[in-house]
Amino acid sequence: MSTPRHQALRLETLWNPPADGKDFSYVLNLKNLAAEPLSGFSLCISGPGRVDPAGRVEGATVSRRLSNFTEFQPPEGFVLGTGETWTISVHALSWQFRHWTDGATSAYLAFADGSTVSLALEPTRSAASNAPLKRGAEIFPVPASVPVQVSIIPWPNHVAVASKQPLPAGFTLQAEDPDAKAATDSFKVLVDHLFAVEGIIRSAAEGAAAVTLKNAVGFGPEAYRLSFKGEAITVEASSRTGFLYGLVTLGQIWRGARLHPRTFQFPASGEIVDEPSMGWRGLHLDVARQFYGEAEIKKLMAVLAWNKLNRFHWHLSDDEAWRVEIDAYPALTEIGAWRGHGLAVPPLLGSSPARTGGYYTKPVIREIVAYAEELGIEIVPEIDIPGHCYAMLQAIPDLRDPGEAGSYYSVQGFPDNCINPAREKTYQVIETIFSELIELFPFKTIHIGADEVPLGAWSGSPEALARLRAVAGDDIADAHAERLNVITNTHGADDIHGSGTAILQAEFLKRIQSFLASKGCITGGWEEAAHGDVIDKAKSYLCSWRNVEVSAELADRGYEIVVCPGQVYYLDMALRPDWDEPGASWAGTSDAEKLYAFDPVGGWTETQKQKLRGIQACIWSEPMTDRAVFDRLVFPRLSALAETGWTKPSSKSWERFKALAGLMPLLYGLQQS
Repeated sequence: MSTPRHQALRLETLWNPPADGKDFSYVLNLKNLAAEPLSGFSLCISGPGRVDPAGRVEGATVSRRLSNFTEFQPPEGFVLGTGETWTISVHALSWQFRHWTDGATSAYLAFADGSTVSLALEPTRSAASNAPLKRGAEIFPVPASVPVQVSIIPWPNHVAVASKQPLPAGFTLQAEDPDAKAATDSFKVLVDHLFAVEGIIRSAAEGAAAVTLKNAVGFGPEAYRLSFKGEAITVEASSRTGFLYGLVTLGQIWRGARLHPRTFQFPASGEIVDEPSMGWRGLHLDVARQFYGEAEIKKLMAVLAWNKLNRFHWHLSDDEAWRVEIDAYPALTEIGAWRGHGLAVPPLLGSSPARTGGYYTKPVIREIVAYAEELGIEIVPEIDIPGHCYAMLQAIPDLRDPGEAGSYYSVQGFPDNCINPAREKTYQVIETIFSELIELFPFKTIHIGADEVPLGAWSGSPEALARLRAVAGDDIADAHAERLNVITNTHGADDIHGSGTAILQAEFLKRIQSFLASKGCITGGWEEAAHGDVIDKAKSYLCSWRNVEVSAELADRGYEIVVCPGQVYYLDMALRPDWDEPGASWAGTSDAEKLYAFDPVGGWTETQKQKLRGIQACIWSEPMTDRAVFDRLVFPRLSALAETGWTKPSSKSWERFKALAGLMPLLYGLQQS
């Protein structure tokens, strides 16, 4: 189709919230401003919001729907004349819209000959709000007066610095110890990545001050001491990461004094002695819903290191895409890594009709892993199984029982998205995939997902029902078979506790976890991996995402826990409930202050606290098509989480944090205008 036609077609979308006794409606207006009429087409949209095909749609019929991708068919013989508007009113959604990013984020017309025309699309407007839509990070300005002399996030254990000396032009690093030398190399790479033109590291010829790195006994693996004595600056530690963190603190002090010389000082005397209060301080990133290239991941690793975060949970597969190269199964990336019109996975979540997506090759993964390791970050890859496998099943369809009848749906609207736990082929494939992954990720921790398996999963599979009958008896197998074609999972994640699905999943997880343990690996899982209590608690941990009460209960049962409740630690949740804020809010909303004040072990007993591994924030990427939305949702909340994981609760201060947070780096550098 020609460019003029593209420019002459305009799609506007409007959200009408329920009001005055009227139901909600999502209205799409396609305007034809061209000089010729338009016919023989359908309208395709995608975005976080999901149209329910079983509900009422006026002006069109839903001819295809997969999760958040919807194709609307106009009435038979429909012609959109010049200057006319085709209006579609949707009264059936999986959930009502709350934010401007809920609506369509991509749209195109599809024609019978297979051609497409992409439509320019403005964000969905709300009939109840005219407020300007917010994009870009909300930056807290550094005030003229702050409660501390130096700028450091996360705040250290012990800060005792005094007086002020002129700010050095930069630093030259002197080290003899191998770990200290390695840390100096890492720090040079880090500051060049984040602040290339600032010259934190420079030569004596440019007026740099010398910093001496000394190995010292008695320090923990991430601990350090930073000392100031006139012009003598010393960093002491006993590990590469400890030295690196001492240098990061020095760099933060320097940047604060350089950028805000009337507010912050560069110390002339005193010391900072520091180590984290939690061992696991992490960030999860979903790269299946939206793809992030190598450069973006590396920059994110640098941002994590500047926040002294030490774990990166890399969510490499989901229903929407498969993102990691596997030599044994090239179809996983040939088919599963790409979305587009006419492909096995259609345009989803803002994808265009053109083939879009991507995956990480093995050389790229090795490079990213090595880069992260230099910065003190261990990477945990996640392959989400047995659910969230729609893309995997498009690539390897024989992971489904060929005799399976009927359908079940996931909470995100994907049909039949679970690999079959009763098939031997399933284990051959998964063990092969994990064997290749283990070679790429030396941390030897593999996350296997195990979340949000629908209650009706495998209810039409003869193989699964036979296995269920063998392990749990006729009554449970018969009850599970009755769930065939019953839509159970549409508006919220099913509770599968005690069901046939839970029993089959437990069988699956036990075998997979045993295999990983045989390879010397720790197994991670979302909290649903606890169903049946079958995984070895000494060789696993759980990410608890519902609430702190569930986290405490799982800790009580003996599981090691990484706390990441959706209400506060899911960074795709909007900052506030307003329409003009981007993001989701199915779990609630949480601004930086709420996240900072949140106690991840509130109400836990001392015994339960013994099972705490740490905390992590989670980025789910549905609204992240717009990278300015990423910066808004992630920063400064990421730094607020970093301070919770590092700083002792008694040393936390929101007023101090708010005064310093504006100095922390963003991933894309996109600020609210």
